[in-house]
Amino acid sequence: MNVALPPIMISSVFLPTGSLVESLIHISNEVASVEKLPFVQFRNISTMIRRIKLLSSLFEDIRETNSPLPPSSILCLTELFSVIQRVKLLIQGCKDGSSLWGLIQTQFLSNQFHVLVKEMGGALDILPLSLLNLSADTREQVELLHRQAKRFDLLVDPRELQRREELLQIMTRNNQKNSGNKGFDDFVKLKEVLSCIGLRSPLEYEEEISKLEAEAEKQAGTGGLIVVSNINNIISLVTSSKSVIFVDRDKEEIKENFKQRSAFMNRNQDVSSSSQSILSNIPDEFRCPISLDLMKDPVIVASGHTYDRNSIAQWINSGHQTCPKSGQRLIHMALIPNYALKSMVHQWCQDNNVPLIDDSSSSFSKSESSSGKSKLSEKAIDHISATKAAMDAVKMTAEFLVGKIAMGSPEIQRQATYELRLLAKTGMGNRRIIAEAGAIPFLVTLLSSTDPKTQENAVTAMLNLSILENNKTLIMSAGSIDSIIDVLESGKTMEARENAAATIFSLSIINDCKVTIGTRPRAFSALVGLLREGTSAGKKDAASALFNLSVYEANKASVVVAGAVPLLVEMLMDDKAGITDDALALLALLLGCSEGLEEIRKSKVLVPLLIDLLRFGSTKGKENSITLLLGLCKDGGEEVARRLLINPRSIPSLQSLSADGSLKARRKADALLRLLNRCCSQSHNPVG
Repeated sequence: MNVALPPIMISSVFLPTGSLVESLIHISNEVASVEKLPFVQFRNISTMIRRIKLLSSLFEDIRETNSPLPPSSILCLTELFSVIQRVKLLIQGCKDGSSLWGLIQTQFLSNQFHVLVKEMGGALDILPLSLLNLSADTREQVELLHRQAKRFDLLVDPRELQRREELLQIMTRNNQKNSGNKGFDDFVKLKEVLSCIGLRSPLEYEEEISKLEAEAEKQAGTGGLIVVSNINNIISLVTSSKSVIFVDRDKEEIKENFKQRSAFMNRNQDVSSSSQSILSNIPDEFRCPISLDLMKDPVIVASGHTYDRNSIAQWINSGHQTCPKSGQRLIHMALIPNYALKSMVHQWCQDNNVPLIDDSSSSFSKSESSSGKSKLSEKAIDHISATKAAMDAVKMTAEFLVGKIAMGSPEIQRQATYELRLLAKTGMGNRRIIAEAGAIPFLVTLLSSTDPKTQENAVTAMLNLSILENNKTLIMSAGSIDSIIDVLESGKTMEARENAAATIFSLSIINDCKVTIGTRPRAFSALVGLLREGTSAGKKDAASALFNLSVYEANKASVVVAGAVPLLVEMLMDDKAGITDDALALLALLLGCSEGLEEIRKSKVLVPLLIDLLRFGSTKGKENSITLLLGLCKDGGEEVARRLLINPRSIPSLQSLSADGSLKARRKADALLRLLNRCCSQSHNPVG
């Protein structure tokens, strides 16, 4: 039903700016303060941030004039808010997403920035500068920005296009046969491309792989099967290049593997030539890297690459123990079915009327093949088989790595510990299997390693394993606490020290662990030391571990004796530390022991800090601030009460919290206001 709306009279009506201008200033500052711009789309992002900084001065001027605005201005500002909001999301997506996928999509992303600039220019079309009380500089900047936006052309960085082309060429060659030793040139070229977009360390490679996997999962949800295959191809490429670039290995042996692979592929070429002549239009992602034929039964090997079962089985049975595609030595020979890719191959065959005989069917008995089992039952069997195969592969891998840690050279121990660290990073099943393989006692031994990376990998693997509840007890039983504290005190790297603190935090969730750790005073001193010296993440881990330990009453005095209180108060004044809420929570907990109360009362700066946090803190921060103030004023805290009464901001802050705070904060604010009221009534000179 259409309803005719009355015409809006805007000629003489002016509207207030209200919260719109404040919102514009806030979101503009958020975009303008973005740090560590991504390498991909750097020019578009930096140019866009510069434009929004210019707009920010417009919004600031409007706020300072504090005068009503014409409706066209309100409409313009509303449109600009929408544009800046989308700019923020686009920049965040470029920062948080995969750099390689962003490189592949460089033209698409550039076009999105172009559209937003044009929309910005369209919004400024209706901004009546003559009716606004702006400074001359701001007016000139906005006019310049408007002209630039109107004539702005699509900006696609030619360097990104070149890197994209190089990447696509490497991907194409990676899927072609007879590559010989050319693969090593590709790894060098790929390393240059990856370095140009900010990937220069093993950790950055791992993070990029994780982002690519997340992108593949996202694309799978939208039905982009071919896109998912392309992303998986990139993942395979990055994984293999990482192993070649960063893992020490005899390069001549790898080259020999490539020669063997080439010869093997040539032998298979004759066998598959007839099928290739029939299926010349098979998508590259559906071809086996060995035979180049359609993968009828795709399986995944230990390196993460996928092959047709028959081809890789022949390769392995010929005595090879390496991945044909990457040259990486396989740590186990299990072949895990790639059901996702198999489903995609089957769908492609159906869509293109290509007959497909499933070689895997030969593994079933004739009675099973001819029986009338339902498709649901078959899927259930496949799922169980896949799960069992995956678990068996993890078990084999874990046992292999534990063996290398037990018997290998220091170099092998370092690599094996790193692989265990990664294996324990995801999946409770993996953590259980690794513990059952006997890894924990060996990891405890490696905590005292003189090699920095081995020690760091060992303590991080221990942290990952400790996430499983049952493993906490096993780690404690292995006598690990003193070794973990040693790493916390004097680890070879800061990351090792911080992960040791995180491990103590994880273990201290169990009450028995709180008691055991509480008998080691140096654990508290080491955590306080990390609270002083660590990175933001390390300080947070240390504060969280101290909080967990302080839940056990007997440990509170040890935390105070270790010197935590003055440092925690100092943290409240350090915005860069980013642990204000953690510091407040720990101080509120330490208030519960006499030593903590006495130490907290010594601080001369805490009370005014807490008053400010009552106004500007988070919900939890306000609750802990009022808890501290109330505790300090009770039981003979008249001095603190007088300081509160003297401070002109305290009573309004308490009244505001009493009216609008959380239930816990309101209750404590009311109690503190009553206490202060009694203090006033008992004194002839309440503010003296």
